[in-house]
Amino acid sequence: MEMVPLSPEDPRAVAEMSRMATEIIREHFDPLVGKAQNDYMIGLFQTAEAIREQLRRSYRYFFVKEGERNIGFLAFYPRGRVMVLSKFYLYREARGRGLSRKMLEFLILRAREENLTSIELNVNRSNSAVAVYEKLGFIRLREEKNDIGSGFFMDDYVYGMKL
Repeated sequence: MEMVPLSPEDPRAVAEMSRMATEIIREHFDPLVGKAQNDYMIGLFQTAEAIREQLRRSYRYFFVKEGERNIGFLAFYPRGRVMVLSKFYLYREARGRGLSRKMLEFLILRAREENLTSIELNVNRSNSAVAVYEKLGFIRLREEKNDIGSGFFMDDYVYGMKL
């Protein structure tokens, strides 16, 4: 497994990230939040332009690769003393093989390189990945319900891990 950074100067790579993110997120979240909300969130967060804007605002996106194949991605950014894990996704066929732990180890290393003290992420309360995050060592910190516009809400748990 290799982590390959996404460059905002590579329009083909940004388009590939958007395509891949849309595919994985649609497969995983349509059943959880409904197609209408998921389409809205993909439009807000995973279009090529949204990804370029996030990269301009200090997000770091990485392709997760096996050989030449993209099998997932992650994105994160620093906020104060915390590294915020924004995206942490694998294609269905890549799940259950211990890759999430390797992705987390990569993130922990990056956070420690920046002398950050913890990692936090939001997880939809109905997301089956809650169990994965807990197995990886994250602790539930609180609940949040965030209005994202157009009558949609993100109904999440916030998880954290001290470094």
